[in-house]
Amino acid sequence: MEGSVLVLYNSNMRTALSRSAIQVYNLFGEKRDLPDVVHCETIAARSVLHNWKLAVHRHARLHQVLLIERGSGEATLDGRTFPLKSMNMVNVPVGDVHGYSFAPGTQGWVLTIAAEVLDEALLSAEGLRAALAQAGVLRSTREIRALMQQIFAEHAARHFARAHLLRALSAALIGLVAREIAGQRGTPGAVDSELFRRFEALIEQHHLKRWTVADYAEALSVTPTHLNRLTRASTGDTASHLILNRLIREARRNLVYTNLPVSMIAYALGFDDPAYFSRVYAAATGLSPSAFRAQVHGGEAE
Repeated sequence: MEGSVLVLYNSNMRTALSRSAIQVYNLFGEKRDLPDVVHCETIAARSVLHNWKLAVHRHARLHQVLLIERGSGEATLDGRTFPLKSMNMVNVPVGDVHGYSFAPGTQGWVLTIAAEVLDEALLSAEGLRAALAQAGVLRSTREIRALMQQIFAEHAARHFARAHLLRALSAALIGLVAREIAGQRGTPGAVDSELFRRFEALIEQHHLKRWTVADYAEALSVTPTHLNRLTRASTGDTASHLILNRLIREARRNLVYTNLPVSMIAYALGFDDPAYFSRVYAAATGLSPSAFRAQVHGGEAE
């Protein structure tokens, strides 16, 4: 379980009280980080362990697509309940609160994709991110069902180029899901989409400078309130959380792919105090930087 407290990215750290009671999991009921390129699991595999009911929870850095092949149930998405039937799929963006109640024997698949994998697959100019940020129940298609089956088959096998194919197939599936969302529900307007793309670009340029929401709003010639309204419409999340999440992703990459001490990573990310960086990281992920690195590499925490 990752921490149930979200840290807002500014010098006066605040607890997100409205969300602190929602349990945050990497995968429902598990503490380990996503161990593979994607995670593939049937609906029955986990639901049967919980009497076919999964209590409301959220995933801090995981995007999920659930597809029902046969059966029925209900999905709870941010407090609203939706009926589920055969060939329904549920799109659950990163951080969205969700839960399920299935009829016993319901069959289908759950594909879980790490935010870092999505970052590599989604280009800002294509507008997929705004569509995928909309949680909801949608009609699936034969193409999506076939692609989901192909992903599960590739995931279960251990063939050469498995990771490459899983990334490619998952990118294709997420594209088809975005297409269905855009067709069935629409996407934010062109003006808002362009402004959000500019915000994303600014985050890429300045996330190491510890810009605040006010700094980004000023650069975009909008108010902080308008910027937050824009990011909620585009992703369902606040501007401060998006800024923090970008910083956390950078920290994770450094922890996984470099041998730099945690203190050096903290300084490189613009923190004057490594202990404060460790507290921010732990509050956002549920693990200290050293514990996360030890978990990934199978060693002891520093």
